[in-house]
Amino acid sequence: NPQEFPSEEILKKEILEQLNALDDDKKVMLKLSLPSVDNIYKELVDHPKVVRVVALSGGYSRDNANAILSCQTGMIASFSRALLDGVAFAQTQDEFDATLKATIDCIAEASK
Repeated sequence: NPQEFPSEEILKKEILEQLNALDDDKKVMLKLSLPSVDNIYKELVDHPKVVRVVALSGGYSRDNANAILSCQTGMIASFSRALLDGVAFAQTQDEFDATLKATIDCIAEASK
């Protein structure tokens, strides 16, 4: 319910005002924290001056961030911290590679 998270509504409104004020030949990419309300930023995703909306993991675990992201139509992941979940110094190269591949695969799946 957007009324429960007025800060996200305010942010969206302010971003839309700035997007609408841009020259027609200008395009932007937005990097926003994962929202508390599903698809609250869909209007930004669909805006003609927005190339891409990427989501920060916002301190969530990778699994939680992926679950939230998968409910956001058109947003893709920018999860640098979540990318390191499960990676450890003591891992062998093969373990490291397998962990990183599994992480990338699940983040990519959530971004669809």
